[in-house]
Amino acid sequence: MSKRFEIRLIAPSGYAEDRAACQRGIERLQAAGHTVLGTHVVDRVSLRFAGSDAERAADINQLANPDLPLPDVVMAIHGGYGAISLLAHLDYEGLSARFVESSCVLVGHGDFTVIQCALYARCRIGSLFGPMLVQDFGAGYLRENTWRHFWQTLQSPRTDISWLCPDGQQDLHTEGTLWGGNLSALCSLIGTPYLPVIEDGILYVEETGEQAYRVERMLYELSLSGVLATQRAIILGGLGGQRVSEYDNGYDIEHALDRFAAACGIPVVRGLAFGHGQDKWTLPFGARAVLDVADGTAELLVSGYPYKA
Repeated sequence: MSKRFEIRLIAPSGYAEDRAACQRGIERLQAAGHTVLGTHVVDRVSLRFAGSDAERAADINQLANPDLPLPDVVMAIHGGYGAISLLAHLDYEGLSARFVESSCVLVGHGDFTVIQCALYARCRIGSLFGPMLVQDFGAGYLRENTWRHFWQTLQSPRTDISWLCPDGQQDLHTEGTLWGGNLSALCSLIGTPYLPVIEDGILYVEETGEQAYRVERMLYELSLSGVLATQRAIILGGLGGQRVSEYDNGYDIEHALDRFAAACGIPVVRGLAFGHGQDKWTLPFGARAVLDVADGTAELLVSGYPYKA
């Protein structure tokens, strides 16, 4: 990584409880030569949120102001919950006008999914589902693969990702629009104008801390609502944090995913690390992708997303 970028922090969801992680993340970015703007958002607290709805919406709407230069990167500091209350207050017309010829890149994951979906549904603004300030760049131990792949993706018009699939993965070749995010965040947008209608999609989903039956229920919600009817494949990421109770009789996340895969009617590819979790690949949202699975290895070739040359 040789280029230096201007990075603006935004806080559309929960507040950053770990202030030491915030400082580590800011210092790491600065040590790499980047300029970090908007650091005041790490200090905002209102109930469980990083400021009022108006303050958090303003973080994003300032990007629509033609009198302010756009940064190279807009990075969410933290996930949690809260971004959905901002969707009705965003300046979609202004954002669309600024981003139509801009290479400003938005990045985040988890609850940031609802912002990414809304911006793509209303403005066709693409983004990156990738690392954030607190849990990634501010982690006690910085994961080299997470750091390296983010900067590679940010600076290239194309990214290639390959991974080993679990035993029994069927071979596959398909092409489509890559999109997705956090499972519960996606489901919260069903029936709203903020969930993109994407034909021939390759949908990636991940989740953390939800019980196996809840994960299965949300996957069925995507299916029964018609979202999966227009998808060519699903890529499942990390789905950890479940407890198995005595009542479950051995039913766990593996059973939930196997049951869903058998019922959903489209290919399900597993084993990719993204979203929650310590190591993660950066996945473009709204890009063109080719997905190949052969002999237990998956390869995803992605192009046509915002980047910084």
